[in-house]
Amino acid sequence: MAKPRSWTQIWPYLFRVCILNLVLNFNITALADDKGSGSFLTEGACKNTNYQIFLPPPYQNISSTICKPVWHTYELRYTKSGDITTIILSAPYTVGWVGIGFSRDGMMVGSSAMVGWINKHGHAKIKQFYLRGRKQSEVIVDKGELPLNNAPPAVATNGAEIYIAFQLQTTIPFGKQPILLAFSPKHPQNHHLPKHQDKTAIIFDFSTGSTGPVSNELIHMRKNHGIVGIIGWGLILPAGAIIARYFKHKDPLWFYLHSVIQFVGFAFGLGTVLLGLQLYSKVHVHIPAHRGIGIFVLVLSILQILAFFLRPNKDSKIRNLWNLYHGWFGRMALFFAALNIVLGMQAAGAGNDWKTGYGFLVSIILVAVIVLEVLAYLKRSEKRFPQTFQMDSVGEPTFPSTIPPKG
Repeated sequence: MAKPRSWTQIWPYLFRVCILNLVLNFNITALADDKGSGSFLTEGACKNTNYQIFLPPPYQNISSTICKPVWHTYELRYTKSGDITTIILSAPYTVGWVGIGFSRDGMMVGSSAMVGWINKHGHAKIKQFYLRGRKQSEVIVDKGELPLNNAPPAVATNGAEIYIAFQLQTTIPFGKQPILLAFSPKHPQNHHLPKHQDKTAIIFDFSTGSTGPVSNELIHMRKNHGIVGIIGWGLILPAGAIIARYFKHKDPLWFYLHSVIQFVGFAFGLGTVLLGLQLYSKVHVHIPAHRGIGIFVLVLSILQILAFFLRPNKDSKIRNLWNLYHGWFGRMALFFAALNIVLGMQAAGAGNDWKTGYGFLVSIILVAVIVLEVLAYLKRSEKRFPQTFQMDSVGEPTFPSTIPPKG
C-alpha cells in the first residue's frame, strides 16, 4: 500500500496548477477584451510574418515596415522612403478577390482600388479599378487615380492569407486617408468584379499609424461644399450677369439688382472655398486641378468686387477700358466656375442625380441667354433700320423713295 505524500511534496504541484490557471485566465480575458474592442485592434495583434520570402522585389527588400490591424484579421503594413510609400495588405483568403480602395470621403463611388486574386488556374492577378458608380459596369479595370510608380504591383498567398503589395509615389506625403476594404468569395470574370460580400471604411493616418471610423461629417461637408458652389457660381452669379447684359433699359433698377445679386453670389462662392479648405484639412486629399481653378475663380470674383468700388463715371476716359475689364473678367469667372463644378462632381464621384440636376440648371440658363440674345438682336435691328412710312390720300402706305430727286 502506497504511503500518502506529505505537504512538502504536494505544494509544488499545487503552485504550478495555480500559476497555469492564472496564465490561462489572463489570456482568456485579453482575448475577450480584443473581441470587445471592435475591428480596430491594438498594434500587438499583428502577426510576425516573414513576407519577404514569398513577395517579389522590391517588396522583399523592405526591412522596416509599420504594421497595423485594420479590420478583422486584415493587416496593413506600410513604409515611407522619400516620396514613395510602400503598402502591403494581408487578409484571410480562400477564393475570390480582396481589395483596398482609396477614397476622398469614405464613399465607394469615386474611389480607386487595388484588387488582388488567384484565378482558377492558380495565377496571381492584381489590377487597379476605378469605381465610377455602384453598378458592375461602372467599375472600370486599369483605370484609377492612384499614383503608382514604376514598380509593378504584386500579389501572393502564404498559407490561408493573401498579400497585396504596391507602391505609390506622391509629392505630398499621405496623412489621414479614407480607406475602403472589401472582399468577395467569387472570382472576377474577364476582369469584371463580382459584388463584394462585405466591406468597411476607415480613416487611416499614415503619419501616426492610427485608425478610426469614417465620420458622416465628411459626407455632409462634401455635400455642403457642392451645394453651396452650385448655388453661388452655378445659379446666382450667372443670374446677375444676365440682368447686367439684357436689362439695362430698366435703369437704374438693373444696376441695383445686379450689384446685390453679385454680392450674394460672391458670398456663396467664398463660402464654397472655405468649405473646401475645411474639407481638405480633415481629409488631406489633394485635387490640384479642382483646387487651383477654385482659387483662380475666387481671385477673379474679388477683382469683380473691387471693380464695383472703382467704377468710373460714364464720362470718364477710362470707362470703356473698365467696361472691357469688368465684362471679360466676369465671363472668365463664370466659365471656369462652371468647369470647376464639373471637375468637382467628377472628382467626388457624384451620382446621376447631381449630374442631372446641374445639367438641367445649365440648360435653363443657356435657353434663357439664347432667347434674350435673340430679342436683344431684334431690338437693335429695329433701331438700326426704322420702318418709317407715310399714308397717301387713299389710305395706302407709301414708303420713302430710295431714288434721289432730279436736279
